[in-house]
Amino acid sequence: MRQQIQTHLGTAYGAALAALREGRAATAEHLLRAIEAQVPGEVNCLWLIGATLLDQNKIPESVVALERVLAIAPDFANARVDLARSYRGAGRAAQAREEVRRVLEKAPHHHRAWLAYGDALVDLGQHTDAAIAYERARLADPERPRVEAATAAFVSDDRKGAELIFREILHRDASHVAALCGLAGLSLVADMPGDAERLLRHALKQSAHLPLAYRGLGPALLALGRIEEAQIAARHLVAIEPQSPQSWVLSAGVATRLMRQEEALDAYEQAARLKPEEVGLRMSVGHVQKTLGRRRDSEASYKRALQIDPGRAEAYWSLADLKNYDFSDAEVAAMQRLLAVDKRQRSNEAQLNFSLGRAFEQRQLYSQAFLHYAQGNALRRVDAPFDIESFERRNSRIRAFFDAAFFAEREGSGDPGPAPIFIVGLPRSGSTLVEQILASHSRVEGTMELPNILNIVSQFDDMAPTRDGYPESVGKVPAAQLGRLGSRYLAETAPLRRGRERFTDKLPNNFSHVGLIHAILPHATVIDARRHPMDACFSTFKQYFAEGQTFSYHLEDLGRYYRCYLSLMDHWDAVLPGKVLRVQYEELVRNPEGNIRRLLEHCGLEFDPACLNFHATQRSVRTASAEQVRQPLYSSGVGYWRHFAKELETLRSSLGDCLARFADPD
Repeated sequence: MRQQIQTHLGTAYGAALAALREGRAATAEHLLRAIEAQVPGEVNCLWLIGATLLDQNKIPESVVALERVLAIAPDFANARVDLARSYRGAGRAAQAREEVRRVLEKAPHHHRAWLAYGDALVDLGQHTDAAIAYERARLADPERPRVEAATAAFVSDDRKGAELIFREILHRDASHVAALCGLAGLSLVADMPGDAERLLRHALKQSAHLPLAYRGLGPALLALGRIEEAQIAARHLVAIEPQSPQSWVLSAGVATRLMRQEEALDAYEQAARLKPEEVGLRMSVGHVQKTLGRRRDSEASYKRALQIDPGRAEAYWSLADLKNYDFSDAEVAAMQRLLAVDKRQRSNEAQLNFSLGRAFEQRQLYSQAFLHYAQGNALRRVDAPFDIESFERRNSRIRAFFDAAFFAEREGSGDPGPAPIFIVGLPRSGSTLVEQILASHSRVEGTMELPNILNIVSQFDDMAPTRDGYPESVGKVPAAQLGRLGSRYLAETAPLRRGRERFTDKLPNNFSHVGLIHAILPHATVIDARRHPMDACFSTFKQYFAEGQTFSYHLEDLGRYYRCYLSLMDHWDAVLPGKVLRVQYEELVRNPEGNIRRLLEHCGLEFDPACLNFHATQRSVRTASAEQVRQPLYSSGVGYWRHFAKELETLRSSLGDCLARFADPD
């Protein structure tokens, strides 16, 4: 019988420990209290009860429980480490430091003790010593060889191998901080920032100031659209690791999202000073200079990047993407040599092809230019395939779900705030121009392509086991929840508004989500920036997108995607009449004032002459059209596709009868 009791207690103890490591502290405490009732005073049980109380932020109770353990067993190292963590939670950082020192004097390779020591030192403002403590923790980690193997796999793009190792570690210890951070990194590159945040929050419960966790938390919060929280994380990381370029890169990323481009430039420059031969940092400096309209400075930065690494194709493409940069014959020859001999990643080869396409296009050698565009797109398609049939099916589901009855049943729901102006459409169709016009108005803040609506869509997707729950899962939430989502959107974007009552959100792909936007923000304005399909699709085809827009790498996919876009916009016109204003690029070029007045009227804005002089507006622009919208309107892009008419026959065929809806561009 005694053996059975011992076995039962051992099982319960193991279950409690597993629950604690998995972040289920309340469950662990319940199990441990049951053990304590059967075996009063059992020291391991008391220790874990103290740890569960700490994990639930019940700091005073945790301190009492852990002090009791150490009164019984003064040499219980893990209990003393957790007592130090509890003292930290109570604001007694100096006492926490002394408790951990006692552990490290006897056990200098105690992994958790070094983590707790680093946390206490950060609380005390001793950041240099804290950095040493965190490095000692890394070296003392018993799982270090496996962590390093997983990290090496991650760096070499073996994501499955890295994930397998990290999960093996977490199977043994679900609270292992480095494995949690590693798995979070994989979640970030897989575009699952919510999963990344959950993993990192669990890691930070084990070590409150761990730099490794903050390096991932900031980007995760940015991806989730929670900019102010990301800013707090970035500032904390800079305070902890001011000599790390990565800290400044995160700070720059947050500043960019807050549209504080001067701050972003300063942060990237700081990172570049810490690591002057890191070509990527010089590229980032150039990109911010471009958004600020500092054309010559950005060109100089890209050329500096080529001096550091002559094979860096991204620098050539960035020069090409300035739109008005003329490649010299020597630069063309250099790119051709690289294409022949420098076999790096496919993305590098693709950027060389896109850059050469632009160079030959400048020379009016259109057939040669198209060959390079086609090759660049083929390479991009290998790394970023697009399932057009899946997109078409989703399109059909969206049209079927967001019908007139859906909106009639939810009339009056959503947040009534009228501030947002959504600019939707396809890339390279004039959305940046429309935004620049609106941002020239005294009552409108021009922002950028915001991820917030896509994050909400992703959450609806996650409501299904297949992670494909949108749009049907929208029907499962009450009307009040739709209002809360609208309020959340307004709260998340509030830091971008700077006192102006209206603001733009110009993510083109939101054309798929006009129904959701209306459900959560019924008084938001929607503008459809539209361009003749041949010009729009070809302009997209010859653009190298750093991320997203994977439909653009194949002419047939482009045509089918454009047809999907038209069918959805027709649907919104049918079920939400008058909701969307269509701004045709060609008409805007022909009659600027008439179309700008119509645009402002739809937005409920009085006419502002500054909108006609939009190219003089000083603001940062982060899209491929940054240089173009700083010029007066021009018509040279209208009908430009005809230079490539023969090569674009596949596109024309794919667009089919929808071309009949558009007047032939002059």
